[in-house]
Amino acid sequence: MNMVDLIIKKRDGYPLTDEEISYIVNGYVKGEIPDYQMSALLMAIYFRGMNIQEIVSLTKEMAFSGKVLDLSNIPGIKIDKHSTGGVGDKTTLVFAPIIASLGYSVAKMSGRSLGHTGGTIDKLESIPGFRTYLSDNEFISQVKEIGIAIVGQTENLVPADKKIYALRDVTGTVDSIPLIASSVMSKKIAGGSDVIVLDVKVGKGAFMKDINSAKELAKIMVEIGKNMGRKMAAVISQMDQPLGNAVGNSLEVLEAIEVLKGRGPSDLIELVTVLSIVALKIAGEKENDEILREKVKSSLLSGKALNKFRDLIIYQGGDPKIIDDYSPLLKAKVQKEIYTLEEGYIEELDAYKVAQTVMTLGAGRTKKDDKIDLYVGLKLHKKIGDRVAKNEPIVTFYANDAEKLRRAQEIFKDAIKIGPHRRDPLPLILDIIM
Repeated sequence: MNMVDLIIKKRDGYPLTDEEISYIVNGYVKGEIPDYQMSALLMAIYFRGMNIQEIVSLTKEMAFSGKVLDLSNIPGIKIDKHSTGGVGDKTTLVFAPIIASLGYSVAKMSGRSLGHTGGTIDKLESIPGFRTYLSDNEFISQVKEIGIAIVGQTENLVPADKKIYALRDVTGTVDSIPLIASSVMSKKIAGGSDVIVLDVKVGKGAFMKDINSAKELAKIMVEIGKNMGRKMAAVISQMDQPLGNAVGNSLEVLEAIEVLKGRGPSDLIELVTVLSIVALKIAGEKENDEILREKVKSSLLSGKALNKFRDLIIYQGGDPKIIDDYSPLLKAKVQKEIYTLEEGYIEELDAYKVAQTVMTLGAGRTKKDDKIDLYVGLKLHKKIGDRVAKNEPIVTFYANDAEKLRRAQEIFKDAIKIGPHRRDPLPLILDIIM
């Protein structure tokens, strides 16, 4: 095969065969295909797209380009969840303990924050002592023993995706649905779980800005997983405003614990509940949605899910005292409340600009190796549709640097709009694809 011929073939809109895709991925990982040729192919894919067979083939080649976890020694059904990235999205911290408390295994590999979206591993690392990296044997043994483990992705997992994504990042080819779908699903397939539930975000704070693109991405990822023998579903959820009230790593852990105690923001509770119901249904539960909803609610109100989260912390070396004493999560030197100067209703709360605010405080990374502050962020006291009075606190900033706080406050002014008219937020759950 000749790489130039394959670039021309895709440039002219013809599908690549399984053998050709295998040649491309393996050649690029081995360094036999240079960046400039791979860049040309990625751009051709960006403009010409790929059919479902090409995307499945690309996903398979990337998934098996490195180590693939073998979870067969863990009894029962293994369930995984993936979010395409949002603001204030701490659902894994609640979803995983709920699912584990209901008798399923959650052997989850999660990522760090990059750009404006948060990462589960960063959140967990704000818990004193918590280990986010375990050996394969430790990982599997822990899941067998307590039904849950959440760790960072290992370097030898899906090396093809790491290399291709780095190139997409500098060649303007990130926003390609076939490339996004194969990137996400290659990691999920390599993770080894039987059941995969996707939370596809859409809106100002998401990578997908419109519902049609989100549906297309969701359908392709579900199809990829089914083609590779996984039980699949996708929930499309709204991300115009942040999820929950807390944005920032340690603050989101605190909020997740509140939900696990049966409290917390209603939107976060609802999304976690829907994701859990969908996961249970595709795992084989026969009860109707209302009975499954009661099971999830009971897991939260009875303390079973909270106990699973406590087990997770203990087994991975963290301090479980944070469940009852939040002070280790509230290390920021400055807590500053901002008060409204006008009355009315919250008409807009731009999730992306809220994320920029928190990144300015020091909580976000623009490159993989950036150091971030795990204890800065903000807590919203009002969301879209809420009424505010003059001189009422609207947000609390948690900061460690006065100049960063000043700049963050300026950005936040553009994130929120108060007006005379009450408007309901968009529906949280926009579609479910199974």
